[in-house]
Amino acid sequence: MAGKDRKKQLARQRYERQEQRRAQEAAKARRLKIIGSVAAVAVVVAGVAAFMVLNKDESTAAGPRCVYQSDTQGRVKKVATPPGEPAHKGIVQALVKTNQGDVVMQLYGDKAPCTVNSFASLAQKDFYDKTQCHRMTSGGLNVLQCGDPSASGSGGPGYRYANENTSGATYTEGTLAMAHTQQPDSNGSQFFMVYKDSQLPPEYTVFGKITKGLDVLKKIAKGGTEPAGDGKPKKKVEIQDVTIAGN
Repeated sequence: MAGKDRKKQLARQRYERQEQRRAQEAAKARRLKIIGSVAAVAVVVAGVAAFMVLNKDESTAAGPRCVYQSDTQGRVKKVATPPGEPAHKGIVQALVKTNQGDVVMQLYGDKAPCTVNSFASLAQKDFYDKTQCHRMTSGGLNVLQCGDPSASGSGGPGYRYANENTSGATYTEGTLAMAHTQQPDSNGSQFFMVYKDSQLPPEYTVFGKITKGLDVLKKIAKGGTEPAGDGKPKKKVEIQDVTIAGN
């Protein structure tokens, strides 16, 4: 087996072990509650179950229609579902202000219209304000994961939608992508920012890239996590505000 392929295989095996361990821990935590929530999943967790987002039969010259299916099981913050017609057709600029510094993003409204539509809608509703980025990983997977108001890894907006822009996807430094559960098409509000090239299968919606602020993410990563390698950042990361250009 070629060295590159072997490296990918080892990274995938490590991911699967982490996923199994975190799922077991989440299941144990759920048993202690009277009312359970969606299980937290490793690598990149969205915290809501999944369904269809893009109705291809409705893809016309006016653009695709987006379908966001209700999923109150994962809801931790009441919010209305986004409109079915994407508000942004092309490239969109976004600014994520955190207590550790600002991150500037370019969102792909052309390649992932329903994802950008959801992200922008949540930002407009202040869904992300005063929420913690609950997970950071290092090694074969180098990401900071945010977007869960509960900071548990299992929270979401109360709706779910399908993947976009995953064909041939790679997760190189600066990539912005959606997190989801073990099930495909289970996007909600959680997203992850790649601060260093990462090995992941093309199963996570790429909806933008970081144009400024990688130094902020690397500073946070340098501070380490608890537990080491995959856990809560030791440097607390709180999103203070998310602004979409034109809002």
